[in-house]
Amino acid sequence: MKAHFPELIRSLPDYEGRFEAHQLDAGSCKVLFASYPAGTAIEEHTHDTENVGVITEGELILITAEGESRYGPGDWYHLEAGQPHAAQFEVETSEVEFWFRPKR
Repeated sequence: MKAHFPELIRSLPDYEGRFEAHQLDAGSCKVLFASYPAGTAIEEHTHDTENVGVITEGELILITAEGESRYGPGDWYHLEAGQPHAAQFEVETSEVEFWFRPKR
């Protein structure tokens, strides 16, 4: 995990998934502190959660049915639950992601 995040964040449990992250379980929301090396590509997939995220360093290229959008530091993005999307990272990138579980 990049030193971009403070030590307290880096000491959170590791996320067990297809990218490097630490996670915080906040009840109805999982918070991920994620880092991606330059050249990372994540193929199209969906989540059963509604997701929002903010880029803290670098750039996210998010590909959805609406097209390609680029997000830099301070930019927020939003994905509905079940919305197909893919991601690319041309430069080293970090973000904070919020995965909101459906209300029951």
